[in-house]
Amino acid sequence: MDNGPDRSTFLGMPGYDYISFTTDYGLSDGFVAACHGTIARTTPAARVIDVTHLIAPGDVTRGAAVLAQTVPYLPDAVHLAVVDPGVGTPRRAVVVQTPRGLLVGPDNGLLIWAAQALGGPSAAYELASEDWFAPNVSRTFHGRDVFAPVAARLARGADPADAGPPVAPDSLVVLPEPVVAWGDGWLEAEVLTVDRFGNVQLAAPGSALEQLPDRLTVGGCRAIRGTTFADAPSGGLVVFADSADRVAIAVNGGRAVVMLAVTPGDLLRIS
Repeated sequence: MDNGPDRSTFLGMPGYDYISFTTDYGLSDGFVAACHGTIARTTPAARVIDVTHLIAPGDVTRGAAVLAQTVPYLPDAVHLAVVDPGVGTPRRAVVVQTPRGLLVGPDNGLLIWAAQALGGPSAAYELASEDWFAPNVSRTFHGRDVFAPVAARLARGADPADAGPPVAPDSLVVLPEPVVAWGDGWLEAEVLTVDRFGNVQLAAPGSALEQLPDRLTVGGCRAIRGTTFADAPSGGLVVFADSADRVAIAVNGGRAVVMLAVTPGDLLRIS
C-alpha cells in the first residue's frame, strides 16, 4: 500500500501530533471516513480530533463560530475545516499560520475567527502545489482530495510556504460582524449558534449581561437573568453567560430554540 511521501521529503519543520477536523459532511455517508483514510495513508502517526461533522450544510458562519470557540482548548495542531459551498469555484484554498498552529480550508470566512482565537494570522499561503493533492482531484470533494492531503503533509512537517504563493493575511475573507448592540436595560444581538440541547447563543459577549435587570423579556417571553439553567423554574427561560462567554438563552428542562422560534442569523431583543 502507498503510504504517501517519506518523512525525509519534509525538512526542517517540527510537524504536529494532532489534526482537528470540522465539516458539514454529516455522518450518514462515507465522506468523513474518506478524509480520515487520506490522512492515515499520508501521516499514520497523526491523531485526528473530530470537532464536529454536523454543521448545517453550507453554514459557514456556524462552522466558523464552532471552530473559533473550540480551538483554544485543543493542543497545537493542524486545524482542517471544510464547510465549502463554493467548492469547484475560483474561491481560494489556503493554509493560515498562527502562533498556535495551522488552519487549512477554503478562504470563505470559515478560518479567520479561529485564526484570531489562536493569536492572529501571521502568514497565509494559497494551496497551489498540485503534488500535495490527491492524484485525481474531484471538482466536488476537495476535503478528500485537496485539504486532507495538505493537512496530513503539514502535520508531518512540510513547510507551509511550500504549499503555494503567499497570501496577504489582511486579504483573507472575513465574515460580516454579527449585529450586537446594547444599552441600559436592553440588548439586541444576532443569534450565532443553536446547540443540540436547543440553547440559543447570541453574538453578544457575556459582559453585556451587566446592563440587564434580573427580570427580562426575550422575544416576547418572560425570562430571568441567571448563571445556570436551574436558576429558572422548570420550563422557564434563563439568560446567562455560556461556556464560550457569550450571552445565551436556555429553558430549564426544555428547548429555548423552540420557545423563541429563532434560527442562526435572526435578531433577538432582550429587555
